[in-house]
Amino acid sequence: MDYRSHSQPEESAPSPSLDDCLKLLKGERDEQRLAGLLVVTKFCKGDDAVSLRKIYDAVGPRFLDRLLRTGLGKGINSGNSSENRDAYLQLSVTVLAAFCRVPEIASSEDMVSKVPPILELMLKESGTSILEECYEFLYLVTNATGDGVTTLYESGGMKVLAFQMSTFADGSRLMELAIRLLQLMLSKLSLEIITNDYLSELSTIVTVVAREFAVLHNALKFESLHLLTAVLSSNYSALLHEALRVMPDSKWSMYMRVGVVAILQNRVAPAEKLQALILAESIVSIKGEEWLIGKIDLPDIQDSIPSDRCLLLVLESSRVEIAVLLNELAYLKYEASKNTSSTAESFFSKQRNVAIAFSLVEKIIRLISNIAESEGGLIDDNTFMKVMNGLNETIGVVLEYLQDAKEHERKKGNDLLASVRLVGSYLAETPHACKEKVRELLQHMLSIEGEDEPSPFYSVFFLLPMLCQTTMEIEGCKDLVSSGMYKAVAECLIKLIGPGRVTVEDDGCIFLACDTILNLLLKKEQVRFPMDESTSIHLLKALAYWTEDSNDPTIIMMASCICALLFDSTSEEALVNNTYFDSNSVNSLSRLFARSLASWGQGAPYGKKEDMDLLEIVTAGYSRWAHRFPHIKEAVER
Repeated sequence: MDYRSHSQPEESAPSPSLDDCLKLLKGERDEQRLAGLLVVTKFCKGDDAVSLRKIYDAVGPRFLDRLLRTGLGKGINSGNSSENRDAYLQLSVTVLAAFCRVPEIASSEDMVSKVPPILELMLKESGTSILEECYEFLYLVTNATGDGVTTLYESGGMKVLAFQMSTFADGSRLMELAIRLLQLMLSKLSLEIITNDYLSELSTIVTVVAREFAVLHNALKFESLHLLTAVLSSNYSALLHEALRVMPDSKWSMYMRVGVVAILQNRVAPAEKLQALILAESIVSIKGEEWLIGKIDLPDIQDSIPSDRCLLLVLESSRVEIAVLLNELAYLKYEASKNTSSTAESFFSKQRNVAIAFSLVEKIIRLISNIAESEGGLIDDNTFMKVMNGLNETIGVVLEYLQDAKEHERKKGNDLLASVRLVGSYLAETPHACKEKVRELLQHMLSIEGEDEPSPFYSVFFLLPMLCQTTMEIEGCKDLVSSGMYKAVAECLIKLIGPGRVTVEDDGCIFLACDTILNLLLKKEQVRFPMDESTSIHLLKALAYWTEDSNDPTIIMMASCICALLFDSTSEEALVNNTYFDSNSVNSLSRLFARSLASWGQGAPYGKKEDMDLLEIVTAGYSRWAHRFPHIKEAVER
C-alpha cells in the first residue's frame, strides 16, 4: 500500500459575501466603490429587495450619479478612454435597473432625475444589452411613480419610442417594454395632449404595434390589442384617424385585420373579443366599410385568410355581443336593484359596449347596401346570404329588446334610441323586413326619446327612410295614420326646417320627411287622413320659413306641393282666425305660391321631372282652393 500522501486539489477562492461587498461600497475611494459595484452585479440578478436596499444605501445616489455622468462623458473624469467610459456606462445602467426593482428606490427623486440622461443614452446606443437595461430602468421608474411618467414624456420619450420601436424584433423584450411604457403614458396622460404634441410619432407607433398584433401568438398580442384600442377608440382620436387615413402605406390596416380575425376566430376571453370589436369599429371609421373585406397581401403572413372571413366574424361576434348585452341591460333595467351605484355603473358600461356592436352592424348594413347597388363582385352570393341571415337574426334580437321596453312602458333611454337607429338603418334597405313585428312596435318606436331629448325627434329621424318607402303604399299610410304617429313625422319635419331648426349632417332626410307627408296627403281619401288643425298650421308656417330665403327650385316646389294639399282642408279666413297664424304667415305663403306658379303654362320651368310632377300637384290644388285664399290668388295673378 502506498502510504505517500495524495496531493489535495486547490480550494477555489470563496465568493465574496454581501458584507464584503458592502465594505467596499462604503470605502472612501472611488476605486473601492467601483470594485464593490462590479461585485454587486452578483446580487443584482434576483429580486432580493432587502439586499438591493442595503447595497443602494451603501453606495449612495451621488456616486451613482457621478458614475452615469462619467459614462456619458460629462463627469470630471470625462477624459477617460472611450473603452473605460463604455464600461462605466454599462455598469451604471445595470445597477440602476437592478436598484429600481425596489419600488421605493424606483419612485425616488434621484431615479426620476436620471430619466432624461437615460433617454439621451438610448439615442446613442445601438447595443441590445444596454438598451434593454435602459428600457427596464424606464419601465420600473414610470411604473413606480407618476412623476416618472411625466418626466419621460416631457423629456421626449415619445420621440425615442417612435424612432426605435420599428427596429425591435417582433415579440422581443425591448418591444414588450416599449409597449408597456406607452401604456403607462396613456394611463397617466391625456391622449388629447399626446396627440397634439406627437401626432406623427403616435401614427408611427400605431403602425408598428399593428404588426405585433398580427404576427405574435403570446401575451404581447393582447397587450398590443389593448394599446391599439385605447389609442384609436378615444374621444380624442380624430386627428390620429385622419393621419392614418392619409398614410400612403396601408399595410398597417391589413395587419389590424389579421389580428382582429385571429382574436375573433379563436377561443379567447369574451373581454378580449369585445376589445377586438372596439378596435374593428375604429378601423372601419378610418378606412371605410371595405376594410372588412378584401385580400390580405402581406409577405410575413403565411396563413391564407379568405377575403370574407373578417366580415363574417365581425358580424357574428357583434350579433352574439348584442344578444348578451341586451339581455343583461334588460335585467338591470327591469329586475335588478335600482339604487346601487354599481348597478348604474354596470348599466352605462354595457350601454357603451352595445353601442360599439350596433355601430359595426350598421356599417355592415351600409357595406351590403353598397355591394347590392354595385351589383356584387366584392363578395359571392353565398357570403351575401350568410350576412343577410346574420343581420335578420340581429335585428330580431333588437326588436325583442324594444318589445320588452314597450311591455314595461319604457320610452326614454339612449339604449332604446340606439336600438331604433339600428332597426331604422336595416329597414331603410329592406323596408318590409320583420313586417308584423315592426307594425306592432311602430308607435312605440316613434315615441322613444334619448336621455336628453324633451320630445321624440331622433327616433322619427332614424325611421324616415323606412316610412318614406312604406307610405308609398296604402297599407303603410294606414299604419301611420291609425297610430296617430303622423304627427311625430310632421313635428320632426317642423324641427328640421322651422325656426331654431335642428342641424343634421344629411339634408336628404328633410326630403324623406316631406315625401312621407306628401304620401299621406295624396292618399288621404283612401286612408281617411284628416290632419288636425294645430299640426297643419305649424307645418304651414315651417314650410313658409324654409323657403323664404331659398332659391332651390326643388325646395320651393316641395313646400308648395305640401301646402297646396293642406289648403284643401281649410281657408284663408280660418287660418287667419287661428291664434298661431297671422298676416305675416299669409304673406310668406303668398310669396311662395307666386314663385312656384310664376311660369305656370310656360313649359318646363324647373327642368327636373320630379319638379314637374310636383308642379302638376300644385296647379291642380290651386285651381281647387284659389277662391278661398284671396291674398294668395292676388299674389299669383299680379
